[in-house]
Amino acid sequence: MKKIFSSIICFVLIVNVWAQNNELSTALQLKAESKYPESLAIFQQLLKSDSGNVVYLANTSILYCKMGLRQVSDAQKQTYYHKGAYLALKAIKANSNNADAHYAYAFALGRINEFASSKQKIANAKTIKTECDKTLSIDANYAGAYHIMGRWHRTIAGFSSVERFMINSFFGGVPPGGTYEDAIKSFSKAITLEPKYILHQYELAMTYYERDAQNDMAQVKSWCERALKCPINNVDDEGTKKKTMELLAKVK
Repeated sequence: MKKIFSSIICFVLIVNVWAQNNELSTALQLKAESKYPESLAIFQQLLKSDSGNVVYLANTSILYCKMGLRQVSDAQKQTYYHKGAYLALKAIKANSNNADAHYAYAFALGRINEFASSKQKIANAKTIKTECDKTLSIDANYAGAYHIMGRWHRTIAGFSSVERFMINSFFGGVPPGGTYEDAIKSFSKAITLEPKYILHQYELAMTYYERDAQNDMAQVKSWCERALKCPINNVDDEGTKKKTMELLAKVK
């Protein structure tokens, strides 16, 4: 009788594992297809079954940040981004050698910075750089981390004199980098890894536009035109396409 009971338990466990693996595959496929609401719903259920699973935590965090961008109010957006940061920290705690976990935290902080004070932005900037460096030390071909670093370098390069004073006075300066040239290199690497992702190309064009050095407007025009040839996979890409067209109109 004990053997029969043990066999039943083993069978149930195997079925549960198979079901979770099947759901995970579905969730990851939906995420890859930019079907974020559907993917998030599955990952939320998976987390209920295993709240300490680093794969579930990291992916749920990333999806909260992606869905946060689609929220109507700033308050709603911040709720999603802070939830993403919370889950990312749990993911790092679960496995500090998981590239997705560190990327998720950098991604969440980058989104949170959109609403932060100058002092908080500067404080977060150091952490974002650290998390991206950790991501790339684990996976040197992580396109998303290069994208975030591109935004990081461009943000630092565009800091006002007051913000730079705050960096030096209260935070002992920033890590090496923080130039438009570094931003261009980072976005270019992201494009090499994901050549059909419109956002990488738009952000590279925007970097040239903000730098506004000799021949930069020609680069803006070129990268905007390339971006507009990228496939449009979701509403976020539609938004990026609109911004690309607006940027292109400024330099034509």
